[in-house]
Amino acid sequence: MNSAAPQLELIGISRQFGTQPILREIDLSVDSGRTLVIIGESGCGKSVTLKLIMNLLEPSSGEVRWWGIPVTSLKEPELTRQRLRFGYLFQMAALFDSLSVYENVAFSLRQNTTHTEPEIDEIVHDRLKDVGLDSRIVGKKKPAELSGGMRKRVGLARALALAPDIMLYDEPTTGLDPIMSDVINELILKTRERHQMTSIVVTHDMHTVRKVADRVVMFYPLARLDPEEPQLIFDGTAEAAFECDDPRVGQFVRGEAGERLKELALV
Repeated sequence: MNSAAPQLELIGISRQFGTQPILREIDLSVDSGRTLVIIGESGCGKSVTLKLIMNLLEPSSGEVRWWGIPVTSLKEPELTRQRLRFGYLFQMAALFDSLSVYENVAFSLRQNTTHTEPEIDEIVHDRLKDVGLDSRIVGKKKPAELSGGMRKRVGLARALALAPDIMLYDEPTTGLDPIMSDVINELILKTRERHQMTSIVVTHDMHTVRKVADRVVMFYPLARLDPEEPQLIFDGTAEAAFECDDPRVGQFVRGEAGERLKELALV
């Protein structure tokens, strides 16, 4: 892999489902060790972008590169090996309901490494400790016995078990109260610092944007753009996003309905 290249690149990426376009000609690169936050209205392709980055979906056109290498050029064994360099915290944590907390975190280690059981035990304990959980207390519990915030933290521990280089977060604070949301934001910061990793966060939570972002990009729904207009309408710092003179950006980050009231026939 080319260490001088950006860790991730999306080059002219488009994606549609049937006849419905979701992403159009997105160009985006992500450098090592930074936290990129992707914002935008529901349905503008943010979560789809994470799945394209992870190669869980293929683009309709364009190219995804990992460490300078086109993903499509990787043979299946190498593709699988490189995908393990990504951690993914799903929106609803996506834990295995039938497995205990301990078994959830250990799962990928048993599937994808040659670690011994004592080594796995140490990693599971350490990763749960990283997210503020004691494996002796929660290790035997099933996901259904946990609060939403605890499930998110277990999901993060599981994602960190393989020591990824890049961490993807899909709406990490959705459904959480303000205090637990801030706990997750702190974990995003501490995870990056502790493990020296790159982070990509999809969120609607402006507190998350302010707290964790080194860089913010905003997507806009294609249905409200002319064919020649770029879908990526903002790229800059969090501070610049909140001061942006583009009304589409300003209204979104301030939570103002603006012209959308007229579009939704509410005025």
